[in-house]
Amino acid sequence: MEDIMAVNNERISAQNAPMPDDVKKIRKSFPIWNVILTVLCILTAIMCLLPLYVMFINASKSTTQIQTTVGMNAFVPGAEFINNLKGVFAIEDFPIIRSFFNSLWLAGASTVLCVYFSMLTAFGFVAYEFKGKKFLYTVVLVAMIVPTQLGMIGWYRLIAVILGLTNTYAGLIIPSVAAPTTVFFLKQYLETTYSKEIIEAARIDGSQEFMTFNRIVIPLSIPAMATMAIFSFVYSWNNYMGPLMIIDDTNKYTFPLLVQILKANPKFQDLALIYTSLLLITLPLLIVYLAFSKYIVGGVAIGGVKE
Repeated sequence: MEDIMAVNNERISAQNAPMPDDVKKIRKSFPIWNVILTVLCILTAIMCLLPLYVMFINASKSTTQIQTTVGMNAFVPGAEFINNLKGVFAIEDFPIIRSFFNSLWLAGASTVLCVYFSMLTAFGFVAYEFKGKKFLYTVVLVAMIVPTQLGMIGWYRLIAVILGLTNTYAGLIIPSVAAPTTVFFLKQYLETTYSKEIIEAARIDGSQEFMTFNRIVIPLSIPAMATMAIFSFVYSWNNYMGPLMIIDDTNKYTFPLLVQILKANPKFQDLALIYTSLLLITLPLLIVYLAFSKYIVGGVAIGGVKE
């Protein structure tokens, strides 16, 4: 009996004992604002993912089910996805496979050239001193803040009239090389990671400038280049106005252009097939993002800080 009373007294004293400093610090480090911010982040994530989820749900239903399902049942997946997928591939005058690979090749080539030459330009601004450097960088900043839509007429005149690149992918790839936003971001990144001593050591060892750039600068800049590759690929893949203005050959249509034409056709109002087509457009973007997402946070954090 005495042993039991002693144990109870120890428990009571332990409960009434003052909290250690470590426990107080932990409790203070999680104020109510952290809870509020966490909830807001979760709600924001749900708002961003909800349209994708709804698109997937509608792609798994028939048109009748999409139009008649209401309430919470609208968020329940259907069983028609395979039939819808077969229906998309069976649409007449809808070369889905060809347009998919057209978009994939166009977006891939534009992304590679855009990121490489933007990094080359950013390296020139960081590593070299030359006349007109500040003026040229100001031009880059001005081009970055001007909306793309304002230059559409000039862009079309340059591609179609001056260069004669109508109905060619070169007319879409060449302009994508000049990406002022990508140059700006990569320049900010290089200013935080560029090591003049390493470059000078490579030059002393006999390395040429392009060899130094390709073998030293690029490997050190993979996080930033991967981050910008994601944005460049998404922009090129979703590009609708460019192909619409200069591409008139059906065999050269890109996937987004083909789907938009399908949606605009008044004779074709099958919502299930339209949602399935939109889902197919989105899948490559999700794959690219998941493959390179680990570089986004690190690349943006480093590129946004200047020592």
